[in-house]
Amino acid sequence: MADDIDRDASREPPADEPPPPRRQRRWGRRLLVVLVLLPAVLIGLWLAFALNFNYSEGYRAGYLQKFSRKGWLCKTWEGEIAMINLPGSTPQIFPFTVRDEGAARELERLIGRRVEVRYEEHRGVPTQCFGETQYYVTSAREVPEFGSPTTPVPSAQPTPGAHQATPAPTTQTPAAPPPPPPR
Repeated sequence: MADDIDRDASREPPADEPPPPRRQRRWGRRLLVVLVLLPAVLIGLWLAFALNFNYSEGYRAGYLQKFSRKGWLCKTWEGEIAMINLPGSTPQIFPFTVRDEGAARELERLIGRRVEVRYEEHRGVPTQCFGETQYYVTSAREVPEFGSPTTPVPSAQPTPGAHQATPAPTTQTPAAPPPPPPR
């Protein structure tokens, strides 16, 4: 029985030592990380990827028919170019977004004119806060109309070294005098 008394005494901590720290539950922090921070980080990484790497790039030309700054909270420049394929056919509309202020000022100046724009296509941008379309115009320039004073009209002059057809020699016969008037 003396052994039992010694064992019970060894179980109780001495009065001058603090009790061992209890393991605290950190489920609140883990829940915060899983529900809030992890999705925010993943969305931020996806957004950075979608805006910095383009899916395609190219040029489009047509008449700039609409250009405006739109949005409730996030204002973006949105526009449309009417691309005419064949005379008499319905034009194809190319909607686009502009993020660069310099390109936006240039497009404002060119409204109603024939323009050529350079664009980049960014697929998968998660919100419309960065634009309503997936086509982002980076630069624009005016394309003069064919036959306008600023556009040279192609001449009928053959290029050097091109084979030219020579006209067949013709012999000119004197024209016969007109017949006398009737009496």
